[in-house]
Amino acid sequence: MAPAQFPTEGVVLTHLLVVSDLERSRHFYRDVLGASVYREYGGTSCVLLFQGSWLLLVTGGGPTKDKPSVTFAPPQDPDTVSHELTLRVPDCYAAYQTLKSRGALFLTPPVDWGGEIRCFFRDPDGHLLEISQAISSSLCHSRRGSLRKEMTP
Repeated sequence: MAPAQFPTEGVVLTHLLVVSDLERSRHFYRDVLGASVYREYGGTSCVLLFQGSWLLLVTGGGPTKDKPSVTFAPPQDPDTVSHELTLRVPDCYAAYQTLKSRGALFLTPPVDWGGEIRCFFRDPDGHLLEISQAISSSLCHSRRGSLRKEMTP
């Protein structure tokens, strides 16, 4: 028997985040990031659609028969990270200003690393998110310099 193909047509990846307060997290992902609420389940989970990707917010919980040794819990220390969500954006400075105006709290303003401009922020439970702009080698330095000046307080 030939091995089955995987992935096949119809396989979709959903990113799950464990949150402590579903309402607060729904507000953040919907009103700050701009995700759309697709469905909610009994006050313990919320399915969101963001830029063609699925995001599932769930409250914590203990083991179940299909995950007998696994407990879901929100991050305990926001400065220790095992994953993050990265949003590739066409203009990091503009995305930073928009998200900041909607209530996102950034660790720093955007930092220009030469080939990438990026900055980080957290959701209400401490999950790390990043906005990142790839810089093509054809982007002239004067344009990048003027963008930096716009970010200077």
